[in-house]
Order: sequence, then C-alpha cells, then structure tokens
Amino acid sequence: MLDTVIKNGKIVDGSGNPWFYGDVGIASGVIVRVGAVNEEARQIIDAAGQVVSPGFIDGHCHSDLMILNYPQSEIKLNQGVTTEVIGNCGLAPAPLHSPHEAALQAYVKPILGTTPDWSWNSVSGYIRRLEQTRPSENLSTYVAHGALRIAVMGFERRAATHEEIEEMKALLAEGMSAGAIGLSIGLLYAPGSYSSAEEIAQLCTVLPRYGGLLSTHIRGEGSSLIASVKEVIWIAREAGVPLHVSHLKAAGKRNWGLVTQAMETIAEARAQGMDVTCDVYPYAASSTMLATVLPPWTLEGGMDTAIARFREPLLRKRIAEELIQEQDDWDNLVCSTGWNNVVLSSVATKGNKTLEGRSIAAISEERGVEPAACVMDLLTEESGDVSIVYFLMSDDDVSQVVAWDYSLVVSDSLHCDTGKPHPRLYGTFPRLFAHYVRERKLLSLEQAVRKVTSFPVQRFRLGKRGLLVPGYAADITVFDPDNIQDRATYLEPKLTPTGVSHVLVGGVATMNKGVHTQARAGAYLPASSCCGHGSHH
Repeated sequence: MLDTVIKNGKIVDGSGNPWFYGDVGIASGVIVRVGAVNEEARQIIDAAGQVVSPGFIDGHCHSDLMILNYPQSEIKLNQGVTTEVIGNCGLAPAPLHSPHEAALQAYVKPILGTTPDWSWNSVSGYIRRLEQTRPSENLSTYVAHGALRIAVMGFERRAATHEEIEEMKALLAEGMSAGAIGLSIGLLYAPGSYSSAEEIAQLCTVLPRYGGLLSTHIRGEGSSLIASVKEVIWIAREAGVPLHVSHLKAAGKRNWGLVTQAMETIAEARAQGMDVTCDVYPYAASSTMLATVLPPWTLEGGMDTAIARFREPLLRKRIAEELIQEQDDWDNLVCSTGWNNVVLSSVATKGNKTLEGRSIAAISEERGVEPAACVMDLLTEESGDVSIVYFLMSDDDVSQVVAWDYSLVVSDSLHCDTGKPHPRLYGTFPRLFAHYVRERKLLSLEQAVRKVTSFPVQRFRLGKRGLLVPGYAADITVFDPDNIQDRATYLEPKLTPTGVSHVLVGGVATMNKGVHTQARAGAYLPASSCCGHGSHH
C-alpha cells in the first residue's frame, strides 16, 4: 500500500518535456510510480485541473537566520518552495569567531536579520543548528567569503597575508566537508570588496576537491558590469571551478541594455568550455542595505567606524561630493538612478518607522538636508541597520535574463522582520508563473518549471530531487496554472499569493489545500557527488 497518490493532475515533470496527464505514487518519502497508479493509498490528493510539479527550489535567498526564527517557513511554502539555498553573496552567520563576532552580526543584520541564540562557531556547527530546528523545508548552504574574511581579519581594508589565506582555506574546507555546495562571494560588499581577484582565486583552489561551485555577487552591476563579469570568469578559470553569477542585472538607467553584453560574455565563456550559469529575480527593483550606496572606503573598519567618519565635517563633505558624480573605482548607482528611487524598507528604531516605504529624496526634503547628509544621519540614528528597495533596473533587461536558457529564477529574499520588505519575499514563484508564463508568454509552463526544479538541483548538486521520476525524493508542488498569482506589491509587500494548493516535502503533506499542516519534514541537503564530481578545466 502506498502512502500517497496524487491523482488526475497535469504532470510537468521538471525536465522541460511537455506535460502529460497522470498520477504520482509515493511511498517512504520517495516517488515510486508516475503515470497510471492503481494501488491503494493511505491518502489521495485529487489534482484535477491542476499542475503537479517537483517542489520549487529557491536557489538564492537570505533566510539563514529567518529559518531559525520561523522554521515553519510559511512564506516560502505558500509559493510552492520546498528547498532554499542560503549563504549567498558572501553573507552568512558562520564561521563566527571572537574577537569579530559583533562585527559579523552587524554585517549580516540588514540582510539576514538576527536570532536570539548564536550558539555555533563553524559552518558545520551552524548546519547542525539548522537540523535541530527541524524546518518545514529543505536547506542547503554555501560557505560565505565575507564571513570567512571577518573571522580571520575583521574589516581590514588590505590584502590578506599568505597565513590569512591559509586560515580562510582551512575554514572553507571545514564547511565543504560539512556538506556546503561551494563558496559565495560578495565583491560589492565590504569586506569582500577589499579582496583582489588573485586572493579569491587562491581560496577557490579548495573547491575542486569537493566538486564545489563558486557563486558570485559581482563587484559592480552598473557601469562596471562587463568588467565585473569578466573578473569572476577569470577567477573561476584560474581555479578550475564552475561559476554561478548571482542576480544578473544592469543597474542604473544609463547602463540599461548592458545586460545583453553580459549574457554574451557568459555565453562566450561557455563556448570555450567553461561551466557558467546565472540567476535572476523577476522584479525591476533590488533590495540591499542603505550603506551600500556609500563609497566603499567609508565602511572600512565596520559600521561603528563609518558612523564616526560621518561626524567629521571634512569626511562628511568628501562623501557627499563623491556621491554627486560617477566614480571610476566603484559603482555610484545613485548618480544614474536618483535618490527618488532609493526607498527605505526597514529601520530598527521606532522613531523612524514612519519613514518605511518612503524615498531618500522625500525624507531629505522633509528634513531640510541634502540627500547624502540624510543617508549619513539615518545610518547614524539606526546604527547602520537600514534596508532599502532600489528601483534601478529596466523590465526589458529583467525579461531577457528570465527567458534565457542559462538562468535560474530565484527570490534573493531578505529576512521578514522588516516593515516593508521587497515583494519578492512573498511573491517570486507565483509571479514567475502568473506574469512571465500566463500573461506575457515569455516562457512555456514546462520551461518555467525546469528553471525552478531540475536545473537548480543539477547546479547545486542536490541529489535525487527536482524531477518527477521513480526513485526521486517526493518534494512536490500542486498548483493551479490559471489562478496562481502573486499579490505582494511594493506598498503592500506582505500579501500571500494564491493558487498553490498542496506542497509535499519528503513525501509529507506540508501544505494541504493552502493551509500549513504543521509538518516539519525538511532536512539539510549536503551537496552530493552524484551529479559529477571533481575538477573541471
């Protein structure tokens, strides 16, 4: 007798092949039959009029601490997501080493939030903590370069010494042995931005032993986009590792259209035999920390040091002057995008809560100060803990990357304890099917499912899942393709989507008719070697 049979659905199996009508039989957490299933089952789910697909995989998000605080993961399960990949952009809560613990916590807070109990030191300790939380979905993580560098050298703005690189390599190896999928770097963020390409290439020499992937938030997504893509391709080629470019975009109005050239650069590297892919979130606004709009030198030494700089009249003036014009050595996106497109999504103190959802242009006008001064004041008032939504992309560029064969679709969502988070936290996966498949017909249903199932599984080496075939894990999503819809907007970002009726994680019904069953059947998914292991040159 089977545990569950999902009957009468349109099966979109994750491979990209055309849908077909059929049933899916499940026993002991595994798919045992696909097609006509006539055996008895303890539970029958009638999927008539709905699509049955593998569970969606959010291949790039920042739920590292949110999952510890909210292990039931309703926000993601409501969208049909069964697995999240965390530790992205060089930002992660491990390794956590004194004397730099407070620096790491302050560094990740605007993106990851916080949690009451930081009781781990190593990546393996953090993974154990994830497992003890018994989440409702699966998780997999990178080792994050920013966290490595802070553990070894804090926020020092200089090249790492040979000894420091060796120490970082040892920490990376520890994380890889614990089942991490690779190394993530965030070259836009201090202290990642203080590292040269050569330094990162040396670190990456650890990855081939584990079949690890290099994932990159590149150094610049504005006028330096092409140079930044070439830089990470060079690093991956030097180290002999596969490369994944995070949230590919052209930021800032005067750079719109450059994304085509970035895609050509990636396609060219592939043509030369390099394994390079990318991901994209289906929105034209990004979300990050307010501090990232500042010149990188201002953040040297961490946030407290930066705030001390804001109080020095000469430095304050220099910061304001640098923000007015394009810069050669860093991407001044405000210059081409405008302060009206920088919108506060969350602040830490009650006094500034009314500012959430408003632009820096509007706030600075109300306060009677220049925008740059307003930014420095806000960061001072909030001890640096300010997140923003940044309207800096063109819809055409986004659509082009979404439709591309080499892109996965991801949420890049931040933590949820914010006033007005980016709507991608609540809406990404339904939006893919509502907007890009049903309304704009940019992708077929089968292509869209592949981008969020079998393709990410292959990319992150997550073992036997992501396809509806016998022998594979029963992570399954049932949704209505005619009515799946994101409802989250920039003004009302916490609205739950509609159209996902059932979600099974490891064969366990976790969403039933749109309601969380309280099941906690998720697991940590270590990178598996089943999908090809070893070095790629």
